[in-house]
Amino acid sequence: MEVALSRGADLGLTEEQQDFARAVRDFCARECGPGRLAELTAGFDDLHNSGIARRMAELGWYGVAVDEAYGGSGGGLLEACIFLEETARGEAPIGAYAVTLIVAGALARFGTEDQKQRLLGHVAAGGALAIAMSEPEAGSDVAALKTRAERSDGEWVLDGSKMWCSYAHKAMEILIVCRTGRGESKHEGLSMIFVPREAEGLTVTPIETLGGKETNELHLEGCRVGADALLGEEGHGWTQLMAGLNYERVILAASALGLAQRAFDEALAYAGERRQFGRAIGSFQATQHKFADLATELVQARLLVRAVASMTDAEPERMLPQEASMAKLACTELAKRCALEGMQIMGGYGYATEYPMERYLRAAVVTTIFGGTSEIQKNIIAKTLGL
Repeated sequence: MEVALSRGADLGLTEEQQDFARAVRDFCARECGPGRLAELTAGFDDLHNSGIARRMAELGWYGVAVDEAYGGSGGGLLEACIFLEETARGEAPIGAYAVTLIVAGALARFGTEDQKQRLLGHVAAGGALAIAMSEPEAGSDVAALKTRAERSDGEWVLDGSKMWCSYAHKAMEILIVCRTGRGESKHEGLSMIFVPREAEGLTVTPIETLGGKETNELHLEGCRVGADALLGEEGHGWTQLMAGLNYERVILAASALGLAQRAFDEALAYAGERRQFGRAIGSFQATQHKFADLATELVQARLLVRAVASMTDAEPERMLPQEASMAKLACTELAKRCALEGMQIMGGYGYATEYPMERYLRAAVVTTIFGGTSEIQKNIIAKTLGL
């Protein structure tokens, strides 16, 4: 169901960008609709379909934010956000794309020419990458990580464990954030090293979640990679992570926004069809007010995401901690709210697995946790206010 008001923020897009959004929306409706989604995702269990990713790559979409020199389309973060929102809204089974885009951003900023040619080319062709930061004892406090990498015979040898590594099982290579040295601060001595998924000494173990097969535990034991696997400068891992926070948070925000819009659309369609007490439930003021509030918040969130993306494109080196955290906080909490309200509006049908709303809720809950919890985003925003 197309909702005119929900497209309100398109006013700030160029005609070309609006055409791009419509093309992605049409593709998703045609190729990834409700009739095919269960088949494409092995019964909603495998949320990344490599075939769909490759088809989007052939259209030039998967590499939308990858430089043309590496096989991409040369767009910016704004174009990436349009793609992320529309694919999430259209339920395209390319779950690995968001984290792949985060790693691609780090590659573009700090990668060697060889790394860019090999790995960004892989992304533009529809391939996946992953990043591993969290550990059993290091979640929100990423700098407390203990996974180590040491030099040996011209190679890096990695040992340690990682948790919650999204789509590592789909990635060609995984960017491991590890400790290569010590300093006065725990933020010093961190580095980022690429490890092939099939590398000897790396074990990838799926973690069962509410959302399906999307995240993993990693164990590295004497895992050896070449010296050229280092991304950027040794010991500068924390600075490199901080440089990508705008990018990461806006990417996650755009994905959550698309999910929020999907839940809203489904609930609105249901409210127009479901009848109780002799009339459509959408005609009751209590229901109408829910939709009015959510529709307003969706347009606000979309404007915020696109504003921060545009600011980042205009000044890639500028740090936007307040704005990026606001975008991530607003969109992920809105996704959860849209799914919860959608379930309430649909009643028992929203809770039943026969309908998609319960699946949207399961997908939305984790968005307020990964990539920095909502509480962490609020801490950051408060700090920018001088508190």
